[in-house]
Amino acid sequence: MKISFVPWIALFAVTGAFAQSAEDTRLKVAAEVVKEVMSIKEKAIPQELLEKAECAVIVPGLKKGAFIVGAKFGRGYFTCRQNDKVGWKSPAAIRIEGGSLGFQIGGAEMDVILLVMNKRGAERLLSSKFTMGGEASVAAGPVGRDSSAQTDGKLTAEILSYSRQRGVFAGISLQGATLREDMEANKALYGQRLTSKEVFEKNPAAPAAAAELLQELNRYSSRK
Repeated sequence: MKISFVPWIALFAVTGAFAQSAEDTRLKVAAEVVKEVMSIKEKAIPQELLEKAECAVIVPGLKKGAFIVGAKFGRGYFTCRQNDKVGWKSPAAIRIEGGSLGFQIGGAEMDVILLVMNKRGAERLLSSKFTMGGEASVAAGPVGRDSSAQTDGKLTAEILSYSRQRGVFAGISLQGATLREDMEANKALYGQRLTSKEVFEKNPAAPAAAAELLQELNRYSSRK
């Protein structure tokens, strides 16, 4: 009996194309998040903090909320400085997961931006996973054009975290949330299952859909 594998090949091709389309869309939304957040007058991420950051994590549409137990889950990207510190590297895919106990009913969706402020924090991103507040110190980031008075107590934090929900932008505590690499999403972006460290070290050509995200980060913090 002759068995045809053509349908399976076609299925894999369609699945791969769908995954790539999903990542392309998420990358474009991530770019919009950075653009809109940085354009908020007097409430943006302080530009001096973005200038100091080693890496940036953008998770558009992180989902939070459930009955009794609050859960967090989202998918996004991180990018770090080029080796010469001018511009940003091609993004790697990342997932954020975690839970917090508390009486919560209903659900909410928020955009999350994390600034990784030093090399030690950047090294955490290159691991397969790590927990914020456990293996890496995290603090709710200050907002506003003049943040010097607010940041004195936060300069030792490896990660500063921000969120936007229903038009309100502010720092957010993500204690206990876990960041982990997303090799399947990296495969959709780069054609092979790469770890976060491999994307960082190989720095492959960025997919076309990432151009706008890198452009927005360069607009506000290229270190040229």
